[in-house]
Formats: sequence, structure tokens, C-alpha cells
Amino acid sequence: MGRAFEFRKARKMKRWGQMSKTFTKIGREITKVAKEGGPDPDSNSKLRLLIQNAKAANMPKDNVERAIKKATEKNQEDWDERVYEGYAPHGIAVLVETLTDNSTRTVANVRAAFNKCDGSLGTSGSVEFLFEHKCMFKIDATDIDLEEFEFEMIDYGAEEIDKDDDDNEIIIYGQFADFGNIQSALEEKKFEIKEAQLERVPMDTKTLTEEQEEDVNKLIERLEEDDDVQQVFHTMG
Repeated sequence: MGRAFEFRKARKMKRWGQMSKTFTKIGREITKVAKEGGPDPDSNSKLRLLIQNAKAANMPKDNVERAIKKATEKNQEDWDERVYEGYAPHGIAVLVETLTDNSTRTVANVRAAFNKCDGSLGTSGSVEFLFEHKCMFKIDATDIDLEEFEFEMIDYGAEEIDKDDDDNEIIIYGQFADFGNIQSALEEKKFEIKEAQLERVPMDTKTLTEEQEEDVNKLIERLEEDDDVQQVFHTMG
């Protein structure tokens, strides 16, 4: 198994936190993408994938439809993507992806989380170079010859393909820039995409003691509790 796969596996159950916050975060993404590319998933490939992600998270259909409808409202606010970088205790790099309608509020909350957990919020570019920006797709592994599938997908930008036997899924990783190419290839080949995400995979990780891990987790959990925070990535092993 590759490093990206192991990283994904390790944080699989921790990505969104509580179910209500899951729906809030996915709903914001759906509204933003529907506003930018239109509310019809047939013509909006990003929206198509987000709807599938919502389904994978057991998000009710009514919630999805409500999020799409919000995009067409005249008074709907614009959602701005912001990335914040810093360090948790014990030298662990942390990268925080947010989606916000009020960047002043968001940066204040993120800074407060770092300060209260003995971390430090850095400047743009201070830790981003420690992560690789990857795209990830999951499809059902039934009736797929993994070796043949790898050979087919390499031309579309797939760099790493692994099988998760526990969930009977194939996980495809590629560079951030190849997201669209891989999505198009999977759809053209009639593979149902169960989930698709953008990941920040650490190029190196640091092993901590159990007590030190608790210090870092306090910051991660505090950040993930914020509705504006979409994803938190770190270099803790």
C-alpha cells in the first residue's frame, strides 16, 4: 500500500466529525459549486461529484436539494476558499482549508484555536510545501482487474491505485491538476464514483508520544469543530 493510501485510511473516520457538521460542510460546498457552475449536475461535473459525496455521507436528499436551491437565491452570499497554515505543538505542521462568507471571522477563529492549543498561526507558504496536493477517487472494486485497470488509468494521470479489501473499493490518487482528467475517464468508462476529494498528503510525518499526540489532537479537534473549516491536514504520524 502507498503512503497516500495509508494516510487516507488513517484519517478515514475522522474527516468530518459529527454528522450535523458533515451536512453543513458538504452543503456549503454544494451551494458554492452550484452557484459557480449551475444547479444542473448533468452539466456541472463538480456538482455531480459533490452530490455523490453527500450520498456516501448519508446526507438526506432534501438537504442536498436545499443546498442547490440556495445557489439560485438573489441574496445568497459568496463563499470564499481560504487556506491557513501553522504549527501545532511539538513541531507538527498543520494546514487548514476553509470555506467562509466572512474571512475576518474565520481567521480570528483559526488564530484563536492555534493560540489556545499552544500552536502558532503562520504566514502563507510557511508549511504548504510540506504537503502534496492530490486528488482522490473511490469506486467499487467488484469485477475489476486491478492490474488492467491500472494500465488503463495511467494515461489519465492516475499515479497510485490501491484496493481497500475492507470496503471492497479501489482508491485512485493523482495530482491535483489531473482531477478533471481522471473524473472524465472514470465516467466515460461507466465507473460509478462513490467519493471524490482533494487531499493534502504530507511528504513526511513525525512520530510523537501518546501524550504529545493528545496535545496536537486538541488543536485539530478544535479546528474541525468550526463550521468554516472544511478539512485539516497535518504531519503527525
